[in-house]
Amino acid sequence: MRPLSKAALYLSLTFAAALVCDAEIPLPPATIIVFNRDVPESVALAKFYAQKRGIARDHLVGLSCSPNEEINRDEYEATIAEPLRVVFKERNWWTVHDSTDGRSSVTANSIRFVALMKGVPMKIRPASDYRGDQPAAGPVGSRNEASVDSELAGLGFFSKQISGAQSNPYFQSYRRISEFEAPALLLVCRLDAPSAATVRRMFVDAIETEKTGLWGRAYIDGAHNTAPGLGVGDTWLAEIREQLRKAGVPVIYDDEPAIFPDGYPMTDCALYFGWYAGSVAGPFTQPSFEFAPGAVAVHIHSFSASTLRDEKANWAGPLLTKGAAATIGNVYEPFLQLTAHLDILSDRLLHGFTFAESAYMSVPALSWMSVMVGDPLYRPYDAWLQIEKGDDEKSASDWRAYHEFATKNSARPGPEYRTLARQFALRTHNGPMMEDLGVMEARDGNFGPATSYFQQARAVYTKQDDILRVILHEADALGKQGKPKRGLELIRSVLRISADAPAAALLKKLESELRAMANHR
Repeated sequence: MRPLSKAALYLSLTFAAALVCDAEIPLPPATIIVFNRDVPESVALAKFYAQKRGIARDHLVGLSCSPNEEINRDEYEATIAEPLRVVFKERNWWTVHDSTDGRSSVTANSIRFVALMKGVPMKIRPASDYRGDQPAAGPVGSRNEASVDSELAGLGFFSKQISGAQSNPYFQSYRRISEFEAPALLLVCRLDAPSAATVRRMFVDAIETEKTGLWGRAYIDGAHNTAPGLGVGDTWLAEIREQLRKAGVPVIYDDEPAIFPDGYPMTDCALYFGWYAGSVAGPFTQPSFEFAPGAVAVHIHSFSASTLRDEKANWAGPLLTKGAAATIGNVYEPFLQLTAHLDILSDRLLHGFTFAESAYMSVPALSWMSVMVGDPLYRPYDAWLQIEKGDDEKSASDWRAYHEFATKNSARPGPEYRTLARQFALRTHNGPMMEDLGVMEARDGNFGPATSYFQQARAVYTKQDDILRVILHEADALGKQGKPKRGLELIRSVLRISADAPAAALLKKLESELRAMANHR
């Protein structure tokens, strides 16, 4: 991922802020499904999704287009863009004003969400001497390759300008798309993955998860990157950590340059945000790893979604294959500032917006490189808001109990909050909450209290991977407080009974580090 200089970041960005409307939005009538009628699995998936979401038959649009992921600009215009403009006019979804100077503009639009089904091309290769285009100098203005999805988001702008990026008027918004005054804008997401079975599972999981909300743990993988123009990536991820803590979502945050290592016990992973590694690695390559149903997982990289047809290539395809329901990726080099701002994505999801709304609020540019992969109507945290309004019964689950405590108490001063949180966690035997408190204390350099929390979490947990993860944290905290021998004893005791666990290599590595520390004392 290359940084973009301030001079090249010439886009004029619009900020629209308003409170989220609590009214129920009728999403299916505002949604169309676009599929490739020449690809049987695309047809079947479109019908299945329509049935699951209650989308009317006349909102299914079949195109005859290439089955390839990458097409040229002429193919895009002839087989995707122009046929869709015709359909929008014929079915009266658009109200179009044609001015005397020959320009068209959309003044009303009943369709705001577009679901592109597997089988529809995903990216448009560079073109030269395109009629009506005016390339500009610089790393952005001279580029005209793009994702199909990002181009379709601006379909109603009727622009012949294909070089450079187009300002996204929805960037940073806090309005439902139905309330947003930009009728030409479409929120285009893609239901696509290496296999049709994975696509079905993605939106089935999304629909089921919506009923109770997305519960589980968040894993955030920073890169500790201090190169000019790149530090913003870590800033986004650090902000997500604070957002989730306030919402009572347990967070494991790693700010080491390397990504989470192989064998790290990553259990109940409902959210994953990371960046900068070129290809999928770490726990996601373990055969036993699987995301929690409905998980949202995003890894920022220049070519994270260069293909969605290979379950081992880049990031997007592998994350979906491992059970994620939604991700965001790039088909070509986007420059960091023009990719998804993950802190905005996380914030909007937590506030009950759909995946499509949250994703498009997070990207500064259209006619560019992003693809939003997942059910556009998916609202992973809307059920949480209903709980807070008292519309749902209370549950004793650890995840929900932590969330309810945090939303009621997060505004308290830090010491007071942690005292109350400790009392609550001990009283309710809440393992995720105890572990999270330990992580917070360790981050602040309070290794003694951190060790105590990890011990308490270890006593509560029943899953082996949960126990091994807090043992890794506990032994590391013991070493950092000058007690490497105690850490060694802990590691060696668990290795006697867990020598074959995926985390064994990490335990042995930490054992070696603690032994070296003990020998130098």
